[in-house]
Amino acid sequence: MTGARAHNSDAIRHLYVHFPFCARICPYCAFYKTRGNAADLTRFCTALTTEVERLSKSVRFELETIFFGGGTPTVLGTDQLGSLLRFFQEVFDLGKLQEWTIESNPGSVSARKAVVLRKGGITRVSLGVQSWDNGLLRLLGREHNAEQARHSFRLFREAGFENISVDLMFALPGQTEAQWLRSLENTIELGPEHISTYCLTYEEDTEFLARFERGEFQVHDEIEARFLVVAMKLLQSAGYEHYEISNYARAGFRSRHNQAYWGGADYIGLGPSAFSTRFRQRWQNVTDHREYARRLEAGESPIASVENLTSDMQRTERIALGLRTNEGIAKELINETVPGDLIAAGLLVEEDGRFLLTSRGKLLADSIAENLL
Repeated sequence: MTGARAHNSDAIRHLYVHFPFCARICPYCAFYKTRGNAADLTRFCTALTTEVERLSKSVRFELETIFFGGGTPTVLGTDQLGSLLRFFQEVFDLGKLQEWTIESNPGSVSARKAVVLRKGGITRVSLGVQSWDNGLLRLLGREHNAEQARHSFRLFREAGFENISVDLMFALPGQTEAQWLRSLENTIELGPEHISTYCLTYEEDTEFLARFERGEFQVHDEIEARFLVVAMKLLQSAGYEHYEISNYARAGFRSRHNQAYWGGADYIGLGPSAFSTRFRQRWQNVTDHREYARRLEAGESPIASVENLTSDMQRTERIALGLRTNEGIAKELINETVPGDLIAAGLLVEEDGRFLLTSRGKLLADSIAENLL
């Protein structure tokens, strides 16, 4: 990692903070997370402020987006969250900040906490509902039920949040198309500004993968495609722009932070397991909250690994991520002889020097990206 102070043109505009704690460990989740006790949470907060203070002396920040993810950031106590928000306000010049998101699970919200978050500077909430079917929520190991999710949404609205995103999952074991349709309709009825729909994937080191390998769960490509089509049709007809394969937004409410990722912008990640990308380098903090805290307490670096990004690696990422968005990818990124068959098959179109997926192409985005590499 480059240690020299950045010039203004090299300022970091996007910041991610990983909160590794959850009240319950969901069996499908592959992100670094753990069930910490009160002492763990306090130690983490202290270590995080130390990491922030160090970086603020070696990196110029002109932040446009901040994203508190996890894990579950709102599993922290209300006073802890309030203190962290005040600390970030004091350390960073947030005059150019456009969006400050926090992920929240419905089971970790209270009226007071919602107010503290809003007054502390958070402008956007990503609410992990996942499903409005209580049976599917139990399968997913979620700590909330559908009514708690509705209540949490109302609490954020009453606290003054005008930018709420709801996360949903589809192609769950045993999930019917009717259940998926009801989840979408229930979400539309609430009226969030943004909706994310994620297809279940069986990730390494998860209970769901073990059950998949035992034959308890199956993957059906045709079902996944059908569920995606249902979401695209219903959400777009309800006025949501399908601006990335998994994301839909009302006008003016796209996720600015995620768009920065997809566009290849540099960013800094704080907290255990967090990634950063800057100056064609990518590094990751140690994936253990206790070791993360120990290193910072000892004056050591929390960074566990560093890799240099080659031009080919950056090109691959730009294609894989950019193709998923409705901006598509620039023609110069790919061999111009490749897209012909994809265009003829109705999977890809060319507009203003860029290649974009058609509605049919969105169902095959990953395989199309591989063909373009």
